[in-house]
Amino acid sequence: MLAVAFIFVVLLVIMGFKMDKPKQRIARLEHRVNLIFDHLDIEEFGTAQLEAVGELARQGKKIKAIKLYREITGAGLQEAKDAVEAMPGGR
Repeated sequence: MLAVAFIFVVLLVIMGFKMDKPKQRIARLEHRVNLIFDHLDIEEFGTAQLEAVGELARQGKKIKAIKLYREITGAGLQEAKDAVEAMPGGR
């Protein structure tokens, strides 16, 4: 019985380490992206900015919403149009 408990504990420890690896990898990737943003002097856009785009879409100002989306994200015209149309009130 003690051997079974020991094996169970060892398996839990191994599984715990394997579960942390994706989190560590994501943290490293986020760090690299932040370094790239800093190097290129790019600011991340926030939800408040995207909420402004959504508000324009809800008001029926689709073209202004697309323009603002493009300014914020640097997206192309088609990508911005698709994103705005996917927002509530965007169609």
